[in-house]
Amino acid sequence: MTAPPAIPTAHSARFDAAQPGSPDLLRSVFRRHAAGVAVITAADEGGRPVGFTATSLNSVSADPPLLSFTIATGSSSWPAIRDSEHLGVHILGEHQTELAGLFARSGADRFGPATGWAPGPHEVPLLDGVLAWLVCRVVARVPAGAHRVIIAEAVAGDPAGEGRPLLYHQGRFNALRD
Repeated sequence: MTAPPAIPTAHSARFDAAQPGSPDLLRSVFRRHAAGVAVITAADEGGRPVGFTATSLNSVSADPPLLSFTIATGSSSWPAIRDSEHLGVHILGEHQTELAGLFARSGADRFGPATGWAPGPHEVPLLDGVLAWLVCRVVARVPAGAHRVIIAEAVAGDPAGEGRPLLYHQGRFNALRD
C-alpha cells in the first residue's frame, strides 16, 4: 500500500522557497535578530585607547565567567585587540545611540572630547555612563573567516548603571518597547 501524496501546506510551500546559504542570506536573516549593543575597548601598543561597536557579544560560561564577540581582521581596532591581554566590554543604554554610532563609524575620533572615559583596571579604557562594564582577560582568538571570535574571561566589572539596554535591529539602533 502506498502513502497518499502529500498535501502542500503553507509551511511546506514556504520551505520550497528556501534560498541557498550566502553572505546576503545571513545578513538578511540577522537583520531580523535583535541584539544588544556593546562597545569593546582596548589600549594599543602606545597606550592609546581604541574601540568598536559590537552586536556579537555572547555569554559563554558562568563558571569560569567567559564571554565572546567577533571582530573583523580588517577593522582598525583589530591590531589592538589582537595584541591586548585585557579589554573592556561595555553594555550600552538606549540613551547612548550617538555613542554606538560613533564607535561604529570608520575613521571617527572615538575617544575625542565628547567621549567620557578613564583608564580602568589593567589600564583598559572604560566608558562613562554605560549600563554595565567588564574588564576581561583574553583567553582565545579563534579564526572564523575574515573575523576572529574572541573569548575572554571577566576579571572585574560593574553592573550597576541606570537605564534600559540599547538594541540593534533591522540595521539600526532601537530602544525596548513594553
